[in-house]
Amino acid sequence: MSRSRPLRVAVLVSGRGSNLQALIDARAAGQLPIELVLVASDKVAAHGLRRAEAAGIATLALTPRSHPTRAAFDAELFARIAASTPDLIVLAGFMRILDGAVLAPWHGRIINIHPSLLPRYPGLHTHERALAAGDAEHGSSVHFVTAELDGGPLLAQVRIPIHAGDTPETLAQRLLPHEHRLLLACVDLIARGRVELAAGEVRLDGAALPAPLQLPAHGTTFA
Repeated sequence: MSRSRPLRVAVLVSGRGSNLQALIDARAAGQLPIELVLVASDKVAAHGLRRAEAAGIATLALTPRSHPTRAAFDAELFARIAASTPDLIVLAGFMRILDGAVLAPWHGRIINIHPSLLPRYPGLHTHERALAAGDAEHGSSVHFVTAELDGGPLLAQVRIPIHAGDTPETLAQRLLPHEHRLLLACVDLIARGRVELAAGEVRLDGAALPAPLQLPAHGTTFA
C-alpha cells in the first residue's frame, strides 16, 4: 500500500539526537518521504532538541519531576504528541520506559531503535554486555514498541563484527553509523507503505516476515 503524502513523524529523544540528525539530513536531501512534525524530550537540555530547533522542527520538553506520577507524565507527553497528528512515532535514544496505557492507541505506529541484536541485551549497557559475553558480533535492532521493554516485534537488524581489543566506546562508535542507516531504511519502508504490524506480526508487502530483515554492511537497502 503506497502513501499519497509524506509520512508525518514525531521523534522522542533523551540525549544528543544523532539518529534524529540522520533523519533530518535524509529528509533534507530528499531521501526520505517524511515530514518531521515534532521532536519531544524528557530532558530540557537534550541536544536533540537543539538539532530540531536548528532544522525548524517544532519541539517539546516535559520534565518528569513536574508530574505527580510516571503515568501522568506519559499521559501528558502522548497527548501533546497526538496534537501534532503524527503517523509514526520514533523512539531514537529515548531513555524512559513508557506506560502501556499510553502505548495502546499507537500500536503498530511506534518504533524504537535499540543498540543490540535483540532479543539479546534489552535495556542498558548493551555494548559492555556484548563484550562481557564474548560475542563475535554486535548490532542494532528496530522493533515495534509494546509495553515489554525492548520486546516488541522485530522489523530489522544490522550486524557488525566485534574486534579483538574493542572497548564499549570503540564498539559504540563503530556501530553508530550503521545504526543510522538501519533507522533510515526502516522508516523508508514504513513511509512507503511497505511495512505494517498486523495480528502481532510484521508484514512486508503483505507477507509475514519469518525473521527480522538484515541490512548489509554497506548500502541502504535490505538483503
